[in-house]
Amino acid sequence: MEAFVSLVTNDSYALGAIALGRSLRNTGTWKKLALLITNQVSQDMRCRLERQWDELVLVEQLDSEDSEHLALLTRPELGVTFSKIHAWRLTQYSKCVFLDADTIVLQNVDELFDREELSAAPDIGWPDCFNSGVFVFEPSLSTFRGLMDLARQRGSFDGGDQGLLNVYWSDWPTKDIKYHLPFIYNVTPNITYGYAPAYERFGHNIKIIHFIGPNKPWQHHYVPEVDSVILFPGTYASEHGAQDYIRRWWQLYIEAEQIGQSDFMEIADAKNRQVESVRARRRSSRINHQTNFEHGHIDFNGRDSFENIQAHIEKMMNSN
Repeated sequence: MEAFVSLVTNDSYALGAIALGRSLRNTGTWKKLALLITNQVSQDMRCRLERQWDELVLVEQLDSEDSEHLALLTRPELGVTFSKIHAWRLTQYSKCVFLDADTIVLQNVDELFDREELSAAPDIGWPDCFNSGVFVFEPSLSTFRGLMDLARQRGSFDGGDQGLLNVYWSDWPTKDIKYHLPFIYNVTPNITYGYAPAYERFGHNIKIIHFIGPNKPWQHHYVPEVDSVILFPGTYASEHGAQDYIRRWWQLYIEAEQIGQSDFMEIADAKNRQVESVRARRRSSRINHQTNFEHGHIDFNGRDSFENIQAHIEKMMNSN
């Protein structure tokens, strides 16, 4: 069995996972969707996530607490991404594709399961490192223990999961090109050099969008009446094509929430119909019993036995 896997450590990134789950569903994949969550995710949000993901797996939050290296990224919140290591404990699956919660899938990517561990796309900031927002892996308790030992002994050169994973798979840049995923599987809309011409030429092939950086799609303001996004000025979202992807993210999120609400209403309606059916049967039973009793058809050995009548009288007297 194989699965797409993601991680959320708070309610903010859970919004991303809702849209991500919906985007995967829309591609028609038959793979399982497994989401790692920590205790910081609220119960209400867990209910919303369950509408999009097949399995929520509660894991302990791991934090690198490496403020020095995280400061170099100006992203102190990334320490908790160490929790991603728990993905290797999902040994009920033979192979998985990890997707950060700030990604969306535009086309079916089931072919990624034909890749081997550890397959990933180069990071745009330092292409000799892979970006850990999208990668193919094989769950293994041995690998999990190895990553935990490395985290304790050496830590991460960037304070987050990406530095740790790149040290563990340090031969990735030179081992074999087959472990390098094409950029279309991890397109980051903030690259500028040569991006506009390449986007015009290859943009239709993009399969996964990764909204890297501190400002996420759910932090921008969306106006559904005109299908427009009001962007933060000066952010990566002003780059070529990015606004279209942020709008697509919002469309997926709204679609997911509407489907979830529709499912909730259908369940509620079904329960109401079931309750009303039981009540109707009880009313019908009482009417039939009264009619039979009035016509002399008395159930002396059952409902109309002396013991039942006496118990009913005592109950009525005690209630008064």
